[in-house]
Amino acid sequence: MRLRGLLRKESLQILRDPSSIAIAFVMPVVLLFIFGYGVSLDARRVPLALVVEQPNRDTASFVAGFFQSPYFVPVPFATVQDADAAMEEHLVDGIVWLRSDFSRQMLSQGNAPVGVIVNGVDANNARLIEGYLQQVWADWLAKFAATKGIPLKTAVRVDVRVWFNPAVRSKDFLIPGLIGVIMTLTGALLTAMVVAREWERGTMESLLVTPADIHEIVLSKLLPYFVLGMGGMLLSVSMAVWLFGVPLRGSLWLLLVASSAFLLCALGMGLLISAVSKNQFVAGEIAILVTFLPAFILSGFVFDIRSMPLAVQLITHIVAARYLVRILQSVFLAGNVWPIVLPNLFGLAALASIFLALARRSARKSLE
Repeated sequence: MRLRGLLRKESLQILRDPSSIAIAFVMPVVLLFIFGYGVSLDARRVPLALVVEQPNRDTASFVAGFFQSPYFVPVPFATVQDADAAMEEHLVDGIVWLRSDFSRQMLSQGNAPVGVIVNGVDANNARLIEGYLQQVWADWLAKFAATKGIPLKTAVRVDVRVWFNPAVRSKDFLIPGLIGVIMTLTGALLTAMVVAREWERGTMESLLVTPADIHEIVLSKLLPYFVLGMGGMLLSVSMAVWLFGVPLRGSLWLLLVASSAFLLCALGMGLLISAVSKNQFVAGEIAILVTFLPAFILSGFVFDIRSMPLAVQLITHIVAARYLVRILQSVFLAGNVWPIVLPNLFGLAALASIFLALARRSARKSLE
């Protein structure tokens, strides 16, 4: 009966407090819109300078490949000096230079050099542009050889197959990971700031003098915000599938199990933060520092963990979002891949047990 009364009290407090609803439902929507539409690792519609010193039928067919590509916006220039000046002014990100002897060398030697200059300030973008340029060049070589009736001199024929993300869209990779980052932030903020607010308003003192024991108080804090957090998760998954078109190839029930384990972990971290700080501002800052930033940087959401130094890779094992992001990306893009899901699910369960135990130990029915 006491637990039922405490749960009713927390539920009414949530309904009367718009900030809790905003954290659980509005924040995920805003973050998904920002990252879903504002962040992309794809290099599309790249401004590319084209310098053709002696235009003819061969150069025209080669240049046409860039106009037909969805990755480039070709900009013709008369001289390579003009193209260099445009790159220095950041008007173009790359230069393709066909010299005056391009056609003669193709016909006589079958191997005409093509000058390529790429802006390397953004290394990731430069690598993508380089790959796109090589693909256009390879496609044109195949067509050129077929038109002239000469064999294409290639030692290896590459047959490319892209698994799990055949459209090669960065959104399909980013948005599932983003759901994990959102759940980290909302789960920790829901408990940390709400409990800190109760200390500021003095309602926590009234709660501590009731006959309810500390287990009932902790449980009454966890269950309502667990339901609220799972509602925000379902909203995020719905937006990912129906709004952004991310495929969900795995089981929804597996997604719910993994999210439940992770949310318990995040709520446990929030309770720990509320035990350290009884001020809303400080609790919010700590929650962002110890939950959101590690989840964003060390979870594999954007940066590949395997490319990090060994010491940092070891640190990522205590970041709960690492395990959830791995599960989410697997369930969304590949399906129920159990060799990936089970170890990460075990890691989530272990961290959830640790944080909930620490939260319970730090909870005292005391005003000190």
